[in-house]
Amino acid sequence: MEIRLIAGIIVLLIGAGVLYLMMPEHGRQAVRIDHTDMQAVALGSEIYKAECASCHGADRAGQAGWDTLSTKENPLAPPHDGSGHTWQHPDDALFDLTKYGISTIACRTLDTDSMPKFEDVLNDRQIVAVLAYIKSGWSEDILAQNRDINALYGYQ
Repeated sequence: MEIRLIAGIIVLLIGAGVLYLMMPEHGRQAVRIDHTDMQAVALGSEIYKAECASCHGADRAGQAGWDTLSTKENPLAPPHDGSGHTWQHPDDALFDLTKYGISTIACRTLDTDSMPKFEDVLNDRQIVAVLAYIKSGWSEDILAQNRDINALYGYQ
């Protein structure tokens, strides 16, 4: 009887640990990017122009050939206008990619100069604002698909 109790407690602790590790950033509040927050979109627009447009384009169209000519040695910036793959990622991944860089998110070593880390340049509010600006340019169809992706990851 005592062994069963101890085994049950161990199983519960392991289960709780697994659930904890599956949570975004081990308990961090999930990032919500609201493209309808006009103050965030306005702030994000200004930051995007200063920090992102040189690579991703002022119109969010990315660099020509990003999907066919990009290589590890010469990575090209993808578009953020809905024609690229940005919308295919949940909000938390977009936030982490922007804050910590591509190598962290891709779980492999990539040329970190191709997508700089912004953790020492922008605060969390500014990163969310840039992402709100990016999402504000997506069609309703793309936004709906992105909402479904967020729901798939448990972010409502």
